[in-house]
Amino acid sequence: MQDFFSVLLPDVKKELRRGIVECSKRGLLHTTKWLAEMHHGLNDVQIDGEEATEEDRTFSECQLEGIAPAEYSDYFLAKSYYDVREYDRAAHAVRNCESSVPRFLHFYSTYMAREKRRLDSTTDQANLNEPNQMRDLADLLSTLRTEYGKSRLDGYGIYLYGVVLKALNLNQAAEQMLIHAIRLVPMLWSAYLELSPLIMEKKKLLSLQLGGHWMRHFFMAHTYLELYLNDDGLKIYEDLQASGFSKSIYLIAQMALVYHNKRDVDKAIELYQALLDSDPYRLDNVDTYSNLLFVKEMKTEMAQLAHKAVSINKYRPETCCVIGNYYSIRCDHQVAISYFQRALKLNPKYLAAWTLMGHEFMELKNTNAAIQSYRKAVEVNKRDYRAWYGLGQAYEIIKMHYYSLYYFKIAHQLRPYDSRMLVALGETYEKLDKCENAVKCYWKAIDVGDIEGIAMYKLASLHEKLGDHETAVHCYIMYCEDERAATDKQSLYQGFITLANYYEKKADYERAAYYAYKCLDSDDRKTEAKALLKTIDWKRSAEWKKTKSKTATTVANAETSSEDEMEWENPDVRSRVPTTTTTTTADVAGPSSSTSSTTRSGRSLAEGLRRSQPNRSSMNPGASSTATNTTSSATETSNAADETPRTSSGGENPSAEQQPSDDGSSMEISSVSID
Repeated sequence: MQDFFSVLLPDVKKELRRGIVECSKRGLLHTTKWLAEMHHGLNDVQIDGEEATEEDRTFSECQLEGIAPAEYSDYFLAKSYYDVREYDRAAHAVRNCESSVPRFLHFYSTYMAREKRRLDSTTDQANLNEPNQMRDLADLLSTLRTEYGKSRLDGYGIYLYGVVLKALNLNQAAEQMLIHAIRLVPMLWSAYLELSPLIMEKKKLLSLQLGGHWMRHFFMAHTYLELYLNDDGLKIYEDLQASGFSKSIYLIAQMALVYHNKRDVDKAIELYQALLDSDPYRLDNVDTYSNLLFVKEMKTEMAQLAHKAVSINKYRPETCCVIGNYYSIRCDHQVAISYFQRALKLNPKYLAAWTLMGHEFMELKNTNAAIQSYRKAVEVNKRDYRAWYGLGQAYEIIKMHYYSLYYFKIAHQLRPYDSRMLVALGETYEKLDKCENAVKCYWKAIDVGDIEGIAMYKLASLHEKLGDHETAVHCYIMYCEDERAATDKQSLYQGFITLANYYEKKADYERAAYYAYKCLDSDDRKTEAKALLKTIDWKRSAEWKKTKSKTATTVANAETSSEDEMEWENPDVRSRVPTTTTTTTADVAGPSSSTSSTTRSGRSLAEGLRRSQPNRSSMNPGASSTATNTTSSATETSNAADETPRTSSGGENPSAEQQPSDDGSSMEISSVSID
């Protein structure tokens, strides 16, 4: 930490005190206020007694330093006019002064008088950079350029020269002048604030040659926030707090702004509440606090904040913005617009009012007025991603998709890790039939952290539209896994019903019913889900009946085939196939026995053929199958012949009954042999 901030806090406090005096006597009120707040944050830092006495003497002397004694009366008169905002009178009072402080007050009063006239004449629909006002500043610019060429401008005068250059959009020259002023007067906080909007990227910020003064840390952190590099800015603010600035109101407010940008709403609200507890009459950043309350839909707290702001100062732009947000959350958009317009009357460069007024016009479907408001916001600050994003939405509504694509791209460049910009880009690409780019945008939105929780749903819908149903189902499953993360419930139910229909077609009725039951909580999908559940039940019943029928048939076939297999597996039966079966029967049995044997032999053959018929569908038909069935019949005939001698009597003429037996059995067996 010592390497980060190597200056002793007593020395810092001395510099702050001197800077307060120097800026105060020149009329740089906002810088004086900021330095005084920083000085108050070091209230616990003590200066040694001897040094304190010397510092007090120096403090008294520097109040008149830079003012010639002969010009005291002119200066005091001009300063009194300046303090009551009579800028022309102040400039006229010190027009002939030559010392540095009165001369700066003359130039600065001239600049403020012309700015006041410009702002007073600016209407809601007028251009912020009107040509007539630019001509007035051009005259002042010529005077300052001449003074700078003669080396008659000190650091404060060079700062004013840079401000005028910036107002005339001469940004490169303005940047050089402001850096020059910072190196000469490092305590001039307003110079840092003017320089910050000219820095468009981190690489350029790190390359600036600002000197080694400790004030550069505050400038770096502030610019990081302007570039939406919130983590880098937060790291510097935490280091500054650890270095001894832990009680600084400014640091607490900036850290709250960091958490606001990071969408850590609860932490930001906590810091703003602590800030208001320590400084209850502070109106700086109160508009940002009201935005956070708006997001959390804390209507009671917003009403209390609005009443408190009005009681403090109802003519501050921040107060008008808070009241506008209060009416907006009550859906009274027309009244909200009137308060944002009032804020812009007080300060036409008040960025938040332009952007929020654009949002209100969008709620009223007045896209033309919304576009005008967003364009004014961009004029004030080209890094306001909300205005660029609003322009993209407005042109999307009027179906000018190439325009909206252009503005969404700028918003994405300003906020590369904001999933909302990526989803908006993906939707626009999808409408322009550039589906490959849309898929890339949706996947990147998922990778950086989907704030709204709709990127996966958009991706699934796109794949479904492209006919890639398997990928679409995979995306829908991922989207529906975490129901709490899905902010759009209708999209969630759409995913459920899509998955239910998909699995119903795949005959996966368990999953189909699971997702269909999820849709019963939706009023829009309930009817469709009930119809699908009835279809699933009907198909389940039909499938169960079919399965039951097949099971019964299989059991019957299994019993029949088992009997055949048992007969085939007996080796004794196969040995009895030869023709000796008939001869044995003829020799032993009489005529009646032979007839009975022949009849049983025919029945056995018919039964064997009938039983073997269903199994042919699963085997290749051939000679072996025929032989098998016939042999089985012959085996049964043989068994019957073996049983005959036990029941028939002897004494019959064997030659008389032998022929029928030979004809029947021999013919059947010989036919099998031929096959």
